[in-house]
Amino acid sequence: MKKSITTLLFASLVVAFGCKNTTESAPEATTENTETKAAGQEGVVDDTSARNIVQTAIGSKDHTTLVAAVKAADLVTALSNAGPFTVFAPTNAAFGKLPAGTVEGLLKPEKKGDLQNILGYHTYVGTLKTEYMQDGQEFDMVFGGKVKITKKGDKTFVNGSEILASIPTSNGIIHVIGDVLLPK
Repeated sequence: MKKSITTLLFASLVVAFGCKNTTESAPEATTENTETKAAGQEGVVDDTSARNIVQTAIGSKDHTTLVAAVKAADLVTALSNAGPFTVFAPTNAAFGKLPAGTVEGLLKPEKKGDLQNILGYHTYVGTLKTEYMQDGQEFDMVFGGKVKITKKGDKTFVNGSEILASIPTSNGIIHVIGDVLLPK
């Protein structure tokens, strides 16, 4: 017993006196570049994690119009955050179905609020997987209004627009659709 106490006491002394206090010798942190632009979640660069909704859309050649709209509406940060979100993502062809000049008009700075409302009508807070959607369900979207789900066989539709593909992301899911959803 006496040997155990002596060994424990010796070990304690070695630890107490053998450890350096690193805070005294640590150099002061300096900031060399104070002009760095602050970025939100969209500014995180990570090559190993799954892509978020915005990163996934940026990587799609079929969603360049949607990406331009998200940027013009200042929604990149919001849709890059943790979520989860469900985005019904119209393709470029879907935007092409709108009357001539509509997209260009909505991308103007003075139409930012209208654009945010339209994009918000394509966004749901939460993850809606097609296998869990049921015929007749309605979901409240971010910027007001409800979308209605219909099922026909193994196909799922949102406000009559078929969900062509579903892409899981790190912060939710993207459902590719062939029409722009307009609030009613």
